[in-house]
Amino acid sequence: METVQFISTSPSALVNLINEAVKCQLDNLKKEFQPKEPTKYVTRQYVADEMLHCDLSTVHNLTVKGILIKYAIGGRVLYIRDEVENAIVQLKK
Repeated sequence: METVQFISTSPSALVNLINEAVKCQLDNLKKEFQPKEPTKYVTRQYVADEMLHCDLSTVHNLTVKGILIKYAIGGRVLYIRDEVENAIVQLKK
């Protein structure tokens, strides 16, 4: 942060200096700020039908093996969409 010395500065010049400093700080904040995206939860049925195109038993087996991580709320089983996508690995030829 810069140190500014005020030697017989007029009030309007002081206001301009403050406005420039605030604008500079705001520009730096805008560059560094990245909004956090909300976590997207999906159901077992969605994972089976839309993401993996498989049967519900396959999703269950992948969960039992620890490949997929399930979350529950109110008796409902959910998966985090990004975690399901990251569980898919590319096979080496």
